[in-house]
Amino acid sequence: MPTWTIVHSRIWKGQLGYLARHYRVVVFDGRGNGASARPSGAAAYRDDEYARDAAAVLEATSTPRAIVVGLSWGVTWALHLAASHPDRVVGIVGIGASGNIRVTRPARAGAGWEAPSDAGSGWAMYNREFWLTGGYDAFVDFFFARMFAEPHSTKQIEDAVEWAHQTSPEIVADATAGMHGYLGVPVVPLEEVCAEIRCPVLLIHGTQDEISPPAVSERIAALTGGDVVLLQGCGHGPLARDPVRVNRLIRDFADRIAVPTPVRRTTTWTRAARRRRKVLYLSSPIGLGHARRDLAIARELRMRHPDVEISWLAQHPVTAVLEQAGEIVHPASAFLANESRHIEHEAGEHDLHAFQAIRRMDELLVHNFMVFDDVVRDEDFDLVIGDEAWDVDHHLHENPELKRFAFAWMTDFVGWLPMPDGGSREEALTADYNAEMIEQRARFRHVRERSIFVGSPDDVVPHAFGPGLPLIRDWVGENFDFAGYVTGFDPAEVADRERLRGELGYAQGEPLCVVAVGGSGVGEPLLRRVLDAVPLARRAASDLRFVIVAGPRIDPRSLPRRRGSTVKGHVPDLHRHLAVADLAVVQGGLTTCMELTATRTPFLYVPLRHHFEQNFHVRHRLERYRAGDLLPYEEAADPDALAEAIIAGLGRETTRYRPVETDGAARAAAMIAELL
Repeated sequence: MPTWTIVHSRIWKGQLGYLARHYRVVVFDGRGNGASARPSGAAAYRDDEYARDAAAVLEATSTPRAIVVGLSWGVTWALHLAASHPDRVVGIVGIGASGNIRVTRPARAGAGWEAPSDAGSGWAMYNREFWLTGGYDAFVDFFFARMFAEPHSTKQIEDAVEWAHQTSPEIVADATAGMHGYLGVPVVPLEEVCAEIRCPVLLIHGTQDEISPPAVSERIAALTGGDVVLLQGCGHGPLARDPVRVNRLIRDFADRIAVPTPVRRTTTWTRAARRRRKVLYLSSPIGLGHARRDLAIARELRMRHPDVEISWLAQHPVTAVLEQAGEIVHPASAFLANESRHIEHEAGEHDLHAFQAIRRMDELLVHNFMVFDDVVRDEDFDLVIGDEAWDVDHHLHENPELKRFAFAWMTDFVGWLPMPDGGSREEALTADYNAEMIEQRARFRHVRERSIFVGSPDDVVPHAFGPGLPLIRDWVGENFDFAGYVTGFDPAEVADRERLRGELGYAQGEPLCVVAVGGSGVGEPLLRRVLDAVPLARRAASDLRFVIVAGPRIDPRSLPRRRGSTVKGHVPDLHRHLAVADLAVVQGGLTTCMELTATRTPFLYVPLRHHFEQNFHVRHRLERYRAGDLLPYEEAADPDALAEAIIAGLGRETTRYRPVETDGAARAAAMIAELL
């Protein structure tokens, strides 16, 4: 159901993906916001109008019966719908219920919706005249700070404020009058509506709700014979702030209604002493480097525990690498929302604001955690390994009671960092995200049995997490074990460059430049810039050959052809091609840059603009290894400057490079193996 007109149906984004894997889900924008009409006048926003809208939606979508889920005033409309169409509503879930019902409510000091406005702050801003005379923005900021009063709710507040500006103060004022019965609009007391309810009812309410007190849900439950689940410490928007818990409650309620009589089935249980050790491996899809190092660690883990059975929960393009390696990709991987696609959608021309892109990936992270939760709920795993599986790590710390396996977490960077042009707001946001993580780890250390940093202590940036927060390097030293870098291959295997050139089909003595941009489609602009520079570079070195590697998510056919260049798609053994190059041109991704460092190949790296990891974490590590040459994209975008940099970099001396660890996979596997 829709809720108060101040937001639209995107408020349900944390529920849709998960519930739609199990049931058919219908949502619609309520009148006054989103894609729906905006009628004027308070009478257009009466409770029965919303109930009629919902009935029309059920009819239009050929939905004969439904469990109806409402938030806040949407619970009132769900009850009206069930009272007027008892044959179509088989159950009601109400979250943070609000409505015209007689309960004792905390006084809202200064509130007087129809009074002349002398509002200055607080609930005094809940005033029609104040909204219509320029105060709407201030009220919206205040209201959603109250709705999401839990710490670290910046994203939920930001979303809701944005949605509130997709309608107008006039519409919100009309809707408010229609709901509450202001301006002479008649309302039906909710007690009368509840008397007509015959279906099961579940009320979910936060104990710290500053918008509508839990007494509202308790009163509705008493009148309908429903159940109440109180969420201790939660506010008015748990569907957004605590989506995992809310999702599970909705689904469990729906399951009880959909299958009231248990279906007979046969299951098998194996005594613990006779079970194979089962591992669920989560490999991040953002960059193929995770797949290479994870395969190396898995090989080492099997050497220590030959009986281990590893299943992989992963997304494209990682799944392609795993399948080629003969690994078991868990069938539930097909249900994961693709994070690489989201990252590509967020990117501009060689520009990816990585921190904001991750923030805006919140609904994907909820969705993918729920896939994971279903898998570990239905199957028994001894160990879960998460290589930058941000969704699982975050939501397990938010819901530690769901953990019933050993958990090993790996990452090659720690700390969200603001870009300089993000100003004080971005500095505050990154600090807030870091503070939340620090608090989670301090409170729930048992969630991770092992935290592994893929690197060495000196690879950690010397920055602070934010104002008043600890230095990242100090905190990581206290909270992580260090495996050293994991290349996923032995540099000795590619040390004989002449032999390897012959195997790969490259002529001896022919200058070779390999250009690669990782596993996502974000790097296409850089490939095009290099292709623009190819004719200019070949004027200075006519025998220079370019190999352009588009990767698994860029169609090679979409790129222009240039004499002296070959465009390839996904190259599974890319590190071998990089090892024999006289120069590589790459993005600032850690994996490719460290592979080049390990093979002592000259390279230019062009960090994505606004990508904090590439511009801070990766750059710091490369500077420590004295590897590669930084080329800002502003210079790479100029064909003449890029061609000049390529010619200057060919065959550049690399004796300054520090050696890269060769035992990182074995060290990481040894730490993880202890958990089995």
